[in-house]
Amino acid sequence: MAALGWLTPRRRSATARSVLAGEAAAEAARKTSAADDDAALLTGTSEEGPAEPVFPVAGDVRAAAFFDLDNTVMQGAAIFHFGRGLYKRKFFERRELTRFAWQQAWFRLAGVEDPEHMQDARDSALSIVKGHRVSELMSIGEEIYDEYMADRIWPGTRALAQAHLDAGQKVWLVTAAPVETATIIARRLGLTGALGTVAESVDGVYTGRLVGEPLHGPAKAEAVRALAAAEDLDLDRCAAYSDSHNDIPMLSLVGHPYAINPDTKLRKHARARDWRLRDYRTGRKAAKVGIPAAAGVGALAGGTAAAVALHRRRR
Repeated sequence: MAALGWLTPRRRSATARSVLAGEAAAEAARKTSAADDDAALLTGTSEEGPAEPVFPVAGDVRAAAFFDLDNTVMQGAAIFHFGRGLYKRKFFERRELTRFAWQQAWFRLAGVEDPEHMQDARDSALSIVKGHRVSELMSIGEEIYDEYMADRIWPGTRALAQAHLDAGQKVWLVTAAPVETATIIARRLGLTGALGTVAESVDGVYTGRLVGEPLHGPAKAEAVRALAAAEDLDLDRCAAYSDSHNDIPMLSLVGHPYAINPDTKLRKHARARDWRLRDYRTGRKAAKVGIPAAAGVGALAGGTAAAVALHRRRR
């Protein structure tokens, strides 16, 4: 019966673990800031909305931009692309990839969090890296970015990030993906740094535990709040970008929220509040369940089919 909770949307407020996760992400992000003054100028197009005033404002040092990663900056989910790379390097068996894919597909379809299900997915991911050195995963992550991620960056969203950089503002990724993976992506894109899920390590070796909880939903908002306080930012002058209604807490924190490639719930919420909208997809409906499709692995497709079938039977 617990799984039926996935079919009933509900709100989650920040918990002590959310605050801990957010503060840990902010601390890790500041330590691994990857600013690159030589980032290449990129251009993009907007598919929605009229012409807007000049934004972001150049020289506003108390303003910054916060970008969700999965399906906002990059097509698909970073953890899936990272998983493909680890699977290729024989970090785990195919049955583990199938199980992980099913968990993530179910989460994407349901669009809400179930504590037991999220715990199971988290434990699966942590068990893969437990005992490995952080430096080893960082090195592999650089290779995986080139193999699976570099060609999946949305040019339009990247151009938005570049506009903030060109205005002299800092730009941060904010994602539930591991902070190490997020930091690699931020560095490759010439961004300032990344807020991500922090996995505990002792003497440079992963313990298989998290600091707080995954950086998702309310935890993202707590991370942005903590980083803004540490960086002396005025959130009313900051911008945030996301595709998911789960990030409404983060989007609501800033004075300039953007819905990028939004899911149905976020699109409705954004229109009701007159938030800016941008959509860089060509097949909007096909992209709604884009994580498994983006991975391009047979096991992922099987996992998605199973999740869809189960979802339909319970409707």
